[in-house]
Amino acid sequence: MKYAWPWELSRSGVLNMNRRNISYIGRYNQRKFYKRVDDKLITKQLALANNIAVPDLIGVVHEQHKIQEIPAMVSDRTGFVIKPAKGSGGKGIMVITKVNNGCYYKPNGHEVTHNEIYRHVSNILSGLFSLGGKPDVAIVEGLIEFDPVFEGFSYEGVPDIRLIVFKGFPVMGMLRLSTAASDGKANLHQGAVGVGLDIATGKSLHAVQFDLPVDKHPDTHFPLNNMSVPHWETLLHTASSAYEMCELGYLGTDMVLDKNKGPLLLELNARPGLTIQIANGKGILPRLKHVEAMKGPAMSVEERVAYAKKHFSSNPKF
Repeated sequence: MKYAWPWELSRSGVLNMNRRNISYIGRYNQRKFYKRVDDKLITKQLALANNIAVPDLIGVVHEQHKIQEIPAMVSDRTGFVIKPAKGSGGKGIMVITKVNNGCYYKPNGHEVTHNEIYRHVSNILSGLFSLGGKPDVAIVEGLIEFDPVFEGFSYEGVPDIRLIVFKGFPVMGMLRLSTAASDGKANLHQGAVGVGLDIATGKSLHAVQFDLPVDKHPDTHFPLNNMSVPHWETLLHTASSAYEMCELGYLGTDMVLDKNKGPLLLELNARPGLTIQIANGKGILPRLKHVEAMKGPAMSVEERVAYAKKHFSSNPKF
């Protein structure tokens, strides 16, 4: 493994955690707006009010005695997702991809009993998965229908697209692919694959797992050097418009592609991680400084997207 001194990373344009926290999150994200992204239910309501597509909201469980209503909520569904409104890092998310005669099954085919669902939702309400351990609510939402364009590129999970948005400009993106190591979740810290994406085209640039370069998916063995994310223009516009929606200057947007509904906004993050730089094989700092140095009148979403595509494009590294 190769190591570098902090000043060498900074000289290479790599944003570190301290600088991110002080110069970008602390400076551009007003704390009074954090609830808009830290609470997934509020995010979903804001998105709907701003005509941004999100997964179906089936129901919300606020109290313990309401947990018994979940079977009725999902009786006509082929699958569903239960998640904490204030969870982070993918914690507390239960995905059910098959419902058969009142029985529920995970993506790996394992059955989940009614008691396990009740216990899981009870843990959500008690704050086991929430930020700061505060009492929470459970969101029950529709299952995303996997877009076949990504068939073979992910293992037992739906790939998602992370875009970093700074002052409304999409500045860096990656595709996160679940693996056996990540237990079907698109979480890089748990072993998902991160594929850096060219801002101009949505094409793959560079890929990593556990911070090390890879050129094939570790489980499916599909090559990652010729991927192209469809609906890229819509994804960029959705990410850029989230700036006006939540009024946070430094933002992570997580989106997925549904085969019937197209791009859907999953959640927003006021403290997006830094591993997107490793997935892209380059630092994000020069792009942030570029936006900070810009002068002139405010731009529309369309103008910001066009500007980002022109100035933040990269050449493939595979």
